Amino acid sequence: MTTIFEALRESHEIQRDLAEKLLQTSGDTAERRELFKQLKNELFAHEAAEDRYFYIPLMMTDSGLNITRHALAEHHEMDEMIEELTATELSNPGWIAIAKKLSEKVHHHLKEEEHGFFQQAGKILGEEQKTALAVQYKNEYQRYKDMKKDMLVQS
Repeated sequence: MTTIFEALRESHEIQRDLAEKLLQTSGDTAERRELFKQLKNELFAHEAAEDRYFYIPLMMTDSGLNITRHALAEHHEMDEMIEELTATELSNPGWIAIAKKLSEKVHHHLKEEEHGFFQQAGKILGEEQKTALAVQYKNEYQRYKDMKKDMLVQS
């Protein structure tokens, strides 16, 4: 049975990979456009499902509250960077600087989750809850991935 932690890690790997690839692009190219769209969609689907089936259950406990507050604040920062990137011309020399900041924030956030939050959450969530949340998370994540992409983020 997959636990919520394993389910979240799958998307984390995709995010790291897309963020790295995005930084290798230059100018307003089809490749940059496509990778940015994929990363934007991946982050959105992951974040929406993770907030609902990982952070909200943790928020219900005293010990989970601080982790949750911190993580949700970082999600918000990433959302703002994505909005900034969306509003900036892909050919703008400043675009890659913002993308680099986003990539650094993504890497920092995932590392913090995997090396800190997951351990703390592991003590808070029961065994059955860990597998039940994984199923719910995966369904929600897939639902967002399948949605009409452009409706999700203002372009």
